Amino acid sequence: MARLAARLSDAYHRFILARPRTTLAVLLALLAFFSYHAKDFGLDASADSLLLENDKDLLLLRQVYARYKTPSVLIVTFDAFGDLFSDESLSHLGQLRDALRAVENVDSVLSILDAPLVKSSDVPLQEMAGHVQTLESPTVDRQRAVEELTSSPIYQDLIISSDGQTTAVLVNLKRDEHFEALQAARNELLIEKGSGQLGPEKELELASLSDAYDKARKVSGDRNHQTIQEIRSTIDGYREYGELHLGGMQMVGDDMITFVRNDLIVFGASVLLFVVLVLTLIFRRIRWVVLPLLSCFYASAVMVGMLGLIGWEVTVISSNFLALMLIITISMNIHLAVRYTQLLRGMPEESHAALVSTTLRRMVWPCLYTALTTIIGFSSLVFSDIKPVRDFGWMMSVGLAVAFLTSFTLFPAILMLLPKPRVEDPGREEVLITRRLARITERHGTAILATAGLLAILSGVGISRLTVENSFTDYFRENTEISRGMKLIDTKLGGTTPMQVLLEFDADSAGAEKDGEALQDDEDYADDWDLDVSADPAYWFTPFKIDRIKAVHDYLDGLPEVGKVLSLASIIRVAEELNDGQELDGQELALLYKKLPDEIRKTLVDPYFSFEYNEARIQLRIHDTTEGLRRKQLLERIRRDFREKLGLTDREAKLTGTLVLYNNMLQSLFRSQISSVGTVMFGIAIMFLILFRSARLAIIGIVPNLLAAAVVLGLMGLIGIPLDVMTITIAAITIGIAVDNGIHYIYRFREEFRGSGDYTETLRICHANIGRAIFYTSMTIIFGFSILMLSNFLPTIYFGVLTGLAMLIALLAALTLLPKLILVWKPFGVRGSQPGRDAR
Repeated sequence: MARLAARLSDAYHRFILARPRTTLAVLLALLAFFSYHAKDFGLDASADSLLLENDKDLLLLRQVYARYKTPSVLIVTFDAFGDLFSDESLSHLGQLRDALRAVENVDSVLSILDAPLVKSSDVPLQEMAGHVQTLESPTVDRQRAVEELTSSPIYQDLIISSDGQTTAVLVNLKRDEHFEALQAARNELLIEKGSGQLGPEKELELASLSDAYDKARKVSGDRNHQTIQEIRSTIDGYREYGELHLGGMQMVGDDMITFVRNDLIVFGASVLLFVVLVLTLIFRRIRWVVLPLLSCFYASAVMVGMLGLIGWEVTVISSNFLALMLIITISMNIHLAVRYTQLLRGMPEESHAALVSTTLRRMVWPCLYTALTTIIGFSSLVFSDIKPVRDFGWMMSVGLAVAFLTSFTLFPAILMLLPKPRVEDPGREEVLITRRLARITERHGTAILATAGLLAILSGVGISRLTVENSFTDYFRENTEISRGMKLIDTKLGGTTPMQVLLEFDADSAGAEKDGEALQDDEDYADDWDLDVSADPAYWFTPFKIDRIKAVHDYLDGLPEVGKVLSLASIIRVAEELNDGQELDGQELALLYKKLPDEIRKTLVDPYFSFEYNEARIQLRIHDTTEGLRRKQLLERIRRDFREKLGLTDREAKLTGTLVLYNNMLQSLFRSQISSVGTVMFGIAIMFLILFRSARLAIIGIVPNLLAAAVVLGLMGLIGIPLDVMTITIAAITIGIAVDNGIHYIYRFREEFRGSGDYTETLRICHANIGRAIFYTSMTIIFGFSILMLSNFLPTIYFGVLTGLAMLIALLAALTLLPKLILVWKPFGVRGSQPGRDAR
């Protein structure tokens, strides 16, 4: 090992330090290559990016999407400044509707002006074919129409609030048949893959389809972005008549991409400005400002080009990767610069080349191990079942390798071409806080240990209270349209998070006998009219099926967390009201289906049953703003009540939809938190053992950083901040980054202890030199993370604040608890004798 290290060191000096111009030429060529591929750098905020890839509920939802052609819908909410049903307000609403219809990619628009009405006129239902009654029909009584709309089991909380003040205009976008065909074909293969039935040939077909699907998705996304911009522009022309908001999953996804793009720009620019300020304050020398900046620019540009070349797309989860890259790169460069200036002050007679060589030789091992431990922290994320979390782990692992290589090639190559700087004033090396922390550690070590123990206990209590329940409506700043629109839809228009219940009917169902009796009656009826019952969807509607649908519908509608519920029960209840409140028998149900106007049947009946698959679909939405909402418990309660109260087996009633997938994702996050922290701890322990050859030093190095992560997680549990797609990574990342302080401190302590042979004196020396570098780099990281507060995505803000807090705790622990543990355990023996050999 020592021989290999010597060879690598010799090669490094011959090819990097001895030939800095050649090194720069090679680095510039690499920069040009990766800069070219930066054009392929992409963003992804699609719903697919936040799903568990092997989720069986996702496979079911894909089957549902293939079975029921559900259009993409945008929701425009309209709160008139006056009476919504006044002639003036309805006129403005009509103009808005017509303007939305004129948008190129809009297929159809549904508003209260277009909703089919069956109770607000004296026109018989069977005479409405070809002449559906609406609010604009001259035969419709407006007062009766208002009552029907606001009390309708179909329209209430769908296109109008129950108080009649807020209405929604549903904008159905045109279907992208090419994209849908690719999506359907891909979904079929993914379903086969999920069931383990995908052979080698189909694996290749799936890879080809996935590539075509990704390209088509980008084209479709660009088209939807243009449509959304046109709709927003259209809406702006009507804001003088009422309060308007745009909502819908398509809009959320499009705005998320905009947020990610803005975050990349804002984070990157802000971190660069911050870095310039910090380096200027620390070093006050132009070279120590420019050199780290060049390293940051180079590492970031190469990484962006690499992501474009590989095809990794940045999501809202990984939108902060550029800021993290800059923070980590600048930290390494600060360590190198501080070490060089310290050597210059201690050995002013040495040549510039010798100082550079000594700096790199003494810093390469601690920097390498700190890079590796940080990589371990991020690489623990690659075990997640959530693709963007996994990609984020890979991105940062690769990015750290790029940052390390840049710091030990570009930085020294340019530094070798610069003249030797003058010796700095030793007084400028002083950092008051590190000297005070050294004094506190010497005099109050017992209090430090007691405080650490108390924090550990409190953290344990807080961690036991951690949850993964959080509201998607609270993911965005309140001043964003996403937040305002979603909260309005959630509270006044039936909820935001969709869910579906599939009711299957077959020969084995409990109602087969009743179904058979009803079917026999239908066949007798059909014989009189020469009809083929088995091939006619009208005769699917038996009383047993409708009663079951009604029972499930009513149960769901009675749950406080559930908002709007739509099913066949909705339209049938309207028909029963017209039938003087009497329930319809099988023949009447068949007749109703046949007599319904095509427009009503297509909109209000066909989306809620499948004749081919003998099933009914119930759609509902959850009030995401419900106080104390617990998705997992809600889903468990629904499944239990289906079995115990409604007598439905899990096969007869299946739950799917965004709520189910989102809950699965959150639960996966919670489980992955344990595995990721465990992986990080194990990996870092191995790295410490390799570096220091001492179990005691491994424990000493890990404990302060584990405490920092535990305190932040405990604080989240105590004050009620839930884990989410961003904050779930805090513990692993904190330990991975903060452990750098421990490595640098222990490495320098061992080096200085050889000379002094006194633990207390070595503590003072280390706080004065490596303590300074640790303080500078930690403060850079802390304030760097605080820049994430500029995001519109609240999980990113929480991630920045909480990780910054964790790094502050880790800094204090590294300069108090860690040295106190060294003083107590004395892992280096006495007078420089120590377990293990030099890892250099």
